Amino acid sequence: MPVDYIPRIQEKYTQEGYPAYRWVVNSDPPPWQPLRRPLSTSRLGLVASGGIYITGQVAFHYKDDISWRVIPTDVKTTDLRATHFAYDLTDARQDPNVVFPIDTLRGLVSEGVIGALAANAYTFMGGIYSARRVQQELAPQLLERLLAEHVEAVLFVPV
Repeated sequence: MPVDYIPRIQEKYTQEGYPAYRWVVNSDPPPWQPLRRPLSTSRLGLVASGGIYITGQVAFHYKDDISWRVIPTDVKTTDLRATHFAYDLTDARQDPNVVFPIDTLRGLVSEGVIGALAANAYTFMGGIYSARRVQQELAPQLLERLLAEHVEAVLFVPV
């Protein structure tokens, strides 16, 4: 069954003390770009909003934490941790790949489906109330990092 996420999010934000959530409505379609080269010869970036971090890094905080973490793509999966206020962390803590599919992506690289992974992946804690801060602060910072790593495609994994 599909998850009725809009009422769940509205209820969660109310519990956190926020006013009614104002959903972002974009009148223009996203600036979609087709791949310029086959995925099998491309460097792929990974950006995930599941609150993944590495043991030793500072965990994410609650309420509008727009910080992000750098996760080397050769990280040991056993060193990954998850924290988030907006979803049940049980599965992510047992297997971070459910919200940060690093082992699957490494497998696809070894099979030749993906040319290479960028040296680093980027994670943040989704559920950020301020769309303005995401658009004006978080997104440009992540874009700058992805461009510096010369990625040709990005897999975004929302939670």
